[in-house]
Amino acid sequence: MQNRTLNQFNKNTSAMQVEEPVVKPMLPWVEKYRPNKIEDLAYQEEVVQSLQGVLKTGNLPHLLLHGPPGTGKTSTIIALAKQLFGPDFWRQRVLELNASDDRGINVVRNKVKKFAEQIVAKNPNPGFLCPSYKIIILDEADSMTNDAQSALRRIIEDYATTTRFCIICNYITKIIEPLVSRCVKYRFKSIPENEQIERLKFVADSESVTYNLDALKQLVVVSGGDLRKSVNMLQSSSTLYEKSINKKAINEISGFIPDEQIEDLVSVIQTKSIRSVQEECTRVIQQGYNIEQLILQFLDVVLATDTIKEKQKAKMMEIAAYTEKCLIEGSAEDLQIFNLMAQCQRIINEN
Repeated sequence: MQNRTLNQFNKNTSAMQVEEPVVKPMLPWVEKYRPNKIEDLAYQEEVVQSLQGVLKTGNLPHLLLHGPPGTGKTSTIIALAKQLFGPDFWRQRVLELNASDDRGINVVRNKVKKFAEQIVAKNPNPGFLCPSYKIIILDEADSMTNDAQSALRRIIEDYATTTRFCIICNYITKIIEPLVSRCVKYRFKSIPENEQIERLKFVADSESVTYNLDALKQLVVVSGGDLRKSVNMLQSSSTLYEKSINKKAINEISGFIPDEQIEDLVSVIQTKSIRSVQEECTRVIQQGYNIEQLILQFLDVVLATDTIKEKQKAKMMEIAAYTEKCLIEGSAEDLQIFNLMAQCQRIINEN
């Protein structure tokens, strides 16, 4: 009797339990809104038109996609793979490696060669062309060592019948010539501001984000034309500011230095007071801004300043380049910035 009562109590308790809602993982908007078809790519009409023939014949050469970051290089080859092999089967036919992380010769000899040796699986979905080869994507290949690139050249030759290689880089000059000559090259153009704004509007409207046009324009500016970076910042700012963003919010989350700070720096180097230069540099450094961002914005304002002569601007650009080199090598940030501003002041006051 006691056991029967206990069982009945357990049943009632189970019935009273409320199921916890299933929390779906938050997908990055860059992946959520990545194009699934090459026709959806922004501002790369020549590339899209050329690759349309691959979708009809299935005849894909080795590819070398190069151009500025955030212009759709990786999205292009992934969208092409989805259309060739199907949205559910393409991962079995594609190996994607980020060469900036896995860039040594051992990765080429192990991961790449092992995948290239695998037998090509058949596609269970007859609705897709699914040609009889695999695709290996080497993203950021300009970070690969020369030894790794040389080893890759031999693998491309040995497995050309069953594997196609897609080499993606920002700087084609860092890819060795034997690799370049074995690939069909596609240059990706920087995406114009209006195209980027339209894409950002689409993402923001789809995610119910409140925004104004100035905020979207500032996203394009601080991202330097990198659409991937601007979408990431859009997601971050909408999360922190409860889906309501403006220009100020974009500046704060991106570390963009206010125009007033940069203009004060440009004004002070046009005086003859070295103490004023030191004080202004100290004040800016204490704000904790990124020094490389500071130099970049400083040069933009200098180039737009009519009171500074063209020859002086050229000399200041040269000093700024040397300052960046010193910072990369580990020099003290405060000393380098002060030296840059002091040298710029000297150049302006020479004549």
